[in-house]
Amino acid sequence: VQLQASGGGLVQAGGSLRLSCAASGLSFSWYHMAWFRQAPGKEREFVAAISRSGGSTYYANFVKGRFAISRDNAKNTMSLQMNSLNPEDTAVYYCAASGARVTVTTERDYDYWGQGTQVTVSS
Repeated sequence: VQLQASGGGLVQAGGSLRLSCAASGLSFSWYHMAWFRQAPGKEREFVAAISRSGGSTYYANFVKGRFAISRDNAKNTMSLQMNSLNPEDTAVYYCAASGARVTVTTERDYDYWGQGTQVTVSS
């Protein structure tokens, strides 16, 4: 199983980025997908999750309508559109896949992880 995250970079505060996660080696549509992030010196935290079909989405409170998670089961990809970025969003962003029965937001329930992509927001 491989999850390849991409799309990170350096952006100014107020800007936007779109992260992508390409999955291979698994039956993608059977897995709930999510994004987590880890800032320097902090624990990894949940950002957003999407159900197998894409019909349900879940967000951390700090997203506040700025981010949108989506998936394309035909292409085995997932995306995270991030708008109105601020310096507190600076972190390594990880995509993850969960075979749990329901969509989950806890790190321990995710089975597969990508390598992460760095997002840096300058003030």
